[in-house]
Amino acid sequence: METLKTQQKSLESFFGIGQHTSARLLGRFHIHPTAKVGDLANKQVLDLTAALSGMKIENDLRRQVLDDIKRLRDTGTYRGRRHAVGLPVRGQNTRSQIKTAVKLNRVDRRL
Repeated sequence: METLKTQQKSLESFFGIGQHTSARLLGRFHIHPTAKVGDLANKQVLDLTAALSGMKIENDLRRQVLDDIKRLRDTGTYRGRRHAVGLPVRGQNTRSQIKTAVKLNRVDRRL
């Protein structure tokens, strides 16, 4: 796997922006992936900032994820109960993989 580029890696430091979104933003504003932040033109920085401000990232996204989990817990769904107990939510097996099960079951119960 090739190493991440400078600009792409710095965009991925935001919560909610991964490799794909970062590459699309750089391509959209014609920014070379190896360019440093100090080398960018003012217009590129302003355009990139405007695009990031229009996206749901960092605290807004974290709050939305926590609200979604809280909603699942409040409605009493299977996924909500698994979140509350601290067990795997997406169907991972905990019976035959004892190391993972012991690690996950040791977590304090959050009800």
